[in-house]
Amino acid sequence: MRIVSGKHKGRPLAAPKGRDTRPTSDRAREAMFNVLEHLPDSPALSGARVIDVFAGTGALGLEALSRGAAHVVFVENNRAALDVLKANIQTLGEGANTSILPIKAASLGMPNAAVDYAFLDAPYAKNLTEPTLHVLATLGWLNEGAIILVEVAQSESLTPPPQFSLLKEKTYGAARAVFLRFFR
Repeated sequence: MRIVSGKHKGRPLAAPKGRDTRPTSDRAREAMFNVLEHLPDSPALSGARVIDVFAGTGALGLEALSRGAAHVVFVENNRAALDVLKANIQTLGEGANTSILPIKAASLGMPNAAVDYAFLDAPYAKNLTEPTLHVLATLGWLNEGAIILVEVAQSESLTPPPQFSLLKEKTYGAARAVFLRFFR
């Protein structure tokens, strides 16, 4: 697994052993970021603030940093994934541009600053995505017009809360990427 584009292009990322963490493949990540960069009226990724929930290895958030994002908040509570996430941040020298919240997504509090992009890649079939979208919206994590990339199992249903509009859906192997926009 590697960073696909930007200032860290080609740099390797570690992943924890076992099946608890399911990193997004390089190809799928590249395709997802291509969609993000070409959505109409999207905030610029350069200088953006991002939250990567259920971060795992941090591949999505670190890809955003490589492509010019200013700051990424990583939310992850799995101990093995946290260790790998910290190592990946250190390997890329991105410690000053990141924050780690070692908590469950449901435990998120009020943010220091709202974000322009949110990435959610919850464990499949655990019904964590919709409640997390609700938490992000109600606690002020999302700027008006923020773009949310949600990764779910291809067969998993997703009904976003009313303040989210569906922009696009794409299938990548066993995963389905759902692109949403937030409105207050």
